Amino acid sequence: MRQLIIASLCVLVAVSCKKENTAYTGVGQVVDPFAKGLPGITVQAGEQTAVTDVDGNFQLELTGPQLLQPIDSHYYFVPPTVQVNRNTAPLTLQGFYQLDNTSQQVVNWLVGQQLPNGLLESAEDGNVVSLYDQALAALVFLANGRVVEAERIFDFFADRVSSELKKGPGGFAQLRDRNGVPNNHRWMGDNAWLLIALHHYKSATQNPQYNSLMEALEDWLRSLQDTDGGLFAGYASDNSLLNYKVTEGMIDAFVAVPGYDSFHQQLLDYLEADRWEAMDQNLMAWPANPPYKWALDNFSWAYCAFPEYPVATLDAADRFRTTQTATGTGNLLEGYDIDEDRETIFMEGTGQMALAFHLAGRMGDKQYFLAEMRKAYFDSPTYLNAGGFPYASNPGSGYGSDPLWPTAHTEIALSGGAWYVLAQTGFNPLRIGLEKPVPEADQFW
Repeated sequence: MRQLIIASLCVLVAVSCKKENTAYTGVGQVVDPFAKGLPGITVQAGEQTAVTDVDGNFQLELTGPQLLQPIDSHYYFVPPTVQVNRNTAPLTLQGFYQLDNTSQQVVNWLVGQQLPNGLLESAEDGNVVSLYDQALAALVFLANGRVVEAERIFDFFADRVSSELKKGPGGFAQLRDRNGVPNNHRWMGDNAWLLIALHHYKSATQNPQYNSLMEALEDWLRSLQDTDGGLFAGYASDNSLLNYKVTEGMIDAFVAVPGYDSFHQQLLDYLEADRWEAMDQNLMAWPANPPYKWALDNFSWAYCAFPEYPVATLDAADRFRTTQTATGTGNLLEGYDIDEDRETIFMEGTGQMALAFHLAGRMGDKQYFLAEMRKAYFDSPTYLNAGGFPYASNPGSGYGSDPLWPTAHTEIALSGGAWYVLAQTGFNPLRIGLEKPVPEADQFW
């Protein structure tokens, strides 16, 4: 039995009635849960069909009453048909993404993880709450139609704009405990991800209730821009500036800060001058440290965030590709590590690559790596009909040589499951970047 995630179909019928007959033009749009047009959806009325364009729009020339039926194997529309005629008022119909069973189990796990204060612990076994993981959970909840659960996450942070976000040098803490007590280390990229999730919430609901939170996050991100256009990484727990720059976080901020203005232009100028490897045609993570010059996120995320980014970056990511045995299941699987030591499979990063393959139209690659991820899936020992993925397939290090925490390969972690769901449904959280009007002259890639 297939499970479902909410999307929507919006049908607007524009009447063009001719005196000599009942001919009229049916015009509509098919949209996802975040009010973005879905291309390639077949809409059928009798023997006539139309396919939605890049913005989800379609047009049908009709005569008399007709049953309108949207058809696509990735979506389930409710109701499955709608009666239209030349006098039909504009219609809005609800539809659903189809979730595979693994995605549904992950969603169930996320629901179980949510604490009374709205936060979700980042792993089933630990008292650690990651800001980045809260943004991912909110995105999955929104895509699943669970607006209330997403709002509980946002409410937690909206209540702390004055006491945390705007306090001292500003920013929300990267980590906190289950009671919400922050560690005070404020990481730029994590704050950007919270703003990204809030943008999707507003798009989905048209609700402005978090505008103040969004504006404060935007102001803080803008404040981190250096004179060279790059962004500082944030602030340490002692309020000192983290005066280095992280490529991954700058991609996040490019997406999160709305519009396209001098902030974005100067940021792209910095990335071109300091992080772009012209020979390799990819963004570097740590140019001064050759063993860790590259990081997986900068390949998958750049493709998901920058318009017209070269698809060749997805093949260049083979430098991170590895085969390992999953500790939790004993299965041999293939995936991607976060860096070139290739000593473990980064489950979150493998899901990110699967999503990038989806956006590139490489569905065979997407399905292959999702199937490989499922080899590391295991059921939750705490929640019924729920489960997920460990952070890593087996013991190893994260980005760099520092070892991962002891249970990174044995306990369910939030991020891998979230990216599995996003990839399986084809929902790109970073598409806000793709929609920015970036001048061709600024597209250094």
